[in-house]
Amino acid sequence: MRLAARPLFLLSLLSLPLLGAAAEVDSLAVEGDHVRAVPPGSATTAAFMTLTNAGETDLALVEGASPLAGRLELHNHVMVDGVMQMRRVEAIPLPAGETVRLAPGGWHLMMFELAATPVEGERVELTLTLDNGETMTLEAPVQRVQPMAMDMSGDDQGH
Repeated sequence: MRLAARPLFLLSLLSLPLLGAAAEVDSLAVEGDHVRAVPPGSATTAAFMTLTNAGETDLALVEGASPLAGRLELHNHVMVDGVMQMRRVEAIPLPAGETVRLAPGGWHLMMFELAATPVEGERVELTLTLDNGETMTLEAPVQRVQPMAMDMSGDDQGH
């Protein structure tokens, strides 16, 4: 564990009842975090949440990690020649004063090489890294996620 993350880790232990409901690092608040429950044997799953940057400085989510996943990537869905495609992205922008929703059909955290099948009701540790170096560790509940109708307006911002 990096030394800079130790105070956050200790703070997260004190707030265990709140995990999965809301978390906050400086000006970034996380709500509604959850990991998609998948059938046994699935090699992938995804994590979703709402990120609110209440600060005056733009931020970006640049990395994620989880003990559940051998690899975690930032993804978005974009319309290409009339076909919705999932694409890996280097960062998810979190503009100052705005809320960005990570949800099916938009921005999300894609988890590969699962160490175990996430089962509804369990919790999955997720660590988020921002472009300013701050990290946040969450314990996201595993939930069944219903597919959402995709926004066909061409807005590929996912929020």
